[in-house]
Amino acid sequence: MIVDDSTDLQPPSPAAPAEAPPGRRRRSAADLQRGVETIRGYLRTLPETPGVYRMMNDDGDVLYVGKARNLRRRVTNYTQVNKLPIRLQRMVAETTTMEFVTTHTEVEALLLESNLIKRLMPRYNVLLRDDKTFPHILITGDHPYPQLTKHRGARDQAGSYYGPFASAGSVNRVMTALQRAFMIRNCADAVFSSRTRPCLQWQIKRCTAPCVARVSQDEYAEQVREAKAFLAGKTSEVQQRIAEAMMEASENLEFERAAKLRDRIRALTAIQAHQDINVEGVEDADVVAAFQEGGLTCVQVFFFRGGRNYGNRAYFPSHDKGQEVGEVLAAFVAQFYENKTAPPLVLVSEELAEHELLEEALGIRAGSRVELHAPKRGDKRRVVEHALNNAREAHGRRLAESGSQAKLLAGVAEVFGLSEPPKRIEVYDNSHIQGTNAIGGMVVAGPDGFIKNAYRKFNIKTPGAAGDDYAMMREVLTRRFERQVKEDPERTGEGWPDLVLIDGGEGQLRVAVEVFGELGIDDVPFAAIAKGSDREAGRERFFLPDRPPFGLDPKSPVLYFLQRLRDEAHRFAIGGHRAKREKAIGASPLDEIPNIGPKRKKALLHHFGSARAVSRAGLQDLAAVEGISEAVAKRIYDHFHPNG
Repeated sequence: MIVDDSTDLQPPSPAAPAEAPPGRRRRSAADLQRGVETIRGYLRTLPETPGVYRMMNDDGDVLYVGKARNLRRRVTNYTQVNKLPIRLQRMVAETTTMEFVTTHTEVEALLLESNLIKRLMPRYNVLLRDDKTFPHILITGDHPYPQLTKHRGARDQAGSYYGPFASAGSVNRVMTALQRAFMIRNCADAVFSSRTRPCLQWQIKRCTAPCVARVSQDEYAEQVREAKAFLAGKTSEVQQRIAEAMMEASENLEFERAAKLRDRIRALTAIQAHQDINVEGVEDADVVAAFQEGGLTCVQVFFFRGGRNYGNRAYFPSHDKGQEVGEVLAAFVAQFYENKTAPPLVLVSEELAEHELLEEALGIRAGSRVELHAPKRGDKRRVVEHALNNAREAHGRRLAESGSQAKLLAGVAEVFGLSEPPKRIEVYDNSHIQGTNAIGGMVVAGPDGFIKNAYRKFNIKTPGAAGDDYAMMREVLTRRFERQVKEDPERTGEGWPDLVLIDGGEGQLRVAVEVFGELGIDDVPFAAIAKGSDREAGRERFFLPDRPPFGLDPKSPVLYFLQRLRDEAHRFAIGGHRAKREKAIGASPLDEIPNIGPKRKKALLHHFGSARAVSRAGLQDLAAVEGISEAVAKRIYDHFHPNG
């Protein structure tokens, strides 16, 4: 991200060679001059207003997205090549066209810039590649007996949201403790409405069974109020009230009730035990700290809500090695909050250029004031230092992993006779049960470990292929590489693997030979990996074209690495199969009726209790349901009674 009109305009070292990125051809002085002339051609019509610009190469790929307070002045800087650093000279040399969007204000330009960077992933920008939404705890607000549930994504359901939590594990841990402490239901509304007796949650004392009136609405509302107060940070008040109630029950010789209240206090204490660091005077804040060394930057983000630590996560944004830590951190903050609501306070480890502009942009997204603050001393600085230490440690682990990963990849190249260590390994596996819910899975690994945003699932579509492992593998490989050949016939892109590994034996290898031969692919190495006769780890056999099967030393680190790749592909394929199977199991016959949306389905299930009861209902009974007209009732009835 361009954070200042002069940030990128430091004079380059005269001895620095203009090296091309790996896999890209070296750009000549003629290319650089052509790029300058291309950019200069736009200057005559550019306004001196805020806006966003995109620089693109001759393939139409976006190289860079930047924002400017003054578009003409900012773009003019790219024509002064002697003042540009080497990385920007390379970018100018690749530029063949530009696009511009004017905005009313610089804040609007910043918001648009971060949105476009996230969507287009330009090669010369700082890129936050792993930016999933975080889970929240939701206490619903559209039911007389609210539900406690985990929520991820848009907040489009009525209720109270608490979070974010750094991981699914941390939110699950808190939800389990909340159920023990406040005994709020976690079942779906449809399940709630169809219960006739208490479920297991009631038996293990994690729910008060409002579904069968084992608790009054007022009593349940009090449970919900206490849970909300606790999640809002009023922990001591809630625990004090429960402790007083426990003492009162004990004095009245109500020992069973006192024991239940004691268990609730223990559950609340269990939640607080995981809050390993707290900040005095900080209720809702994020702490964002960056550590940079050796051209690699690690950013640690800690989440504090209601005065409690909800966990942390490490990020390694992609950026040019010459970019300063402050520039990387500013770009990270802009992209990180592009799809998240910033808290009232964001503590950062570095003073950010244009921090006031960032504050205004974050405030617009959040709908309230957001303060960006780099503390120099006191409790807030100590918590930033804690995050910075975590970033430093994660940075060291990543470098160590990268070093060992490089050795392993070199070993893989030696095992399979590759000319150099592979930068992209694709591993394939299939999963099904007796031919049902068949899924093919592809995982990808490289110098930095597993590349999870490149994983792919393939729903098996070929008639008769599901259940036939060879036919399934044929379909998966054909679909994957037929598309790759179509999109990049000249093999100039980065999507081609340096090695393909297939979970299976000689039969699967034969399928790969046939598919690659049919597609005319003769420069992608591939192999099959199969477990030994006893299916014991360490006895794997490897199959390559025109080479006898072979094994590796059971203690070989390379063998262990290849096992991990195979196991990850198996895990991913099994996960896809299970998700598909659960979706099929959870499907309702009501889903098959055309033009019956969620509200009508909910009304029918509330009225009749189950989809089976709906299928047996008469025409008049269906028409009696709120929101179901006679015409809709007739459509539903005809769906279940096609022969009248």
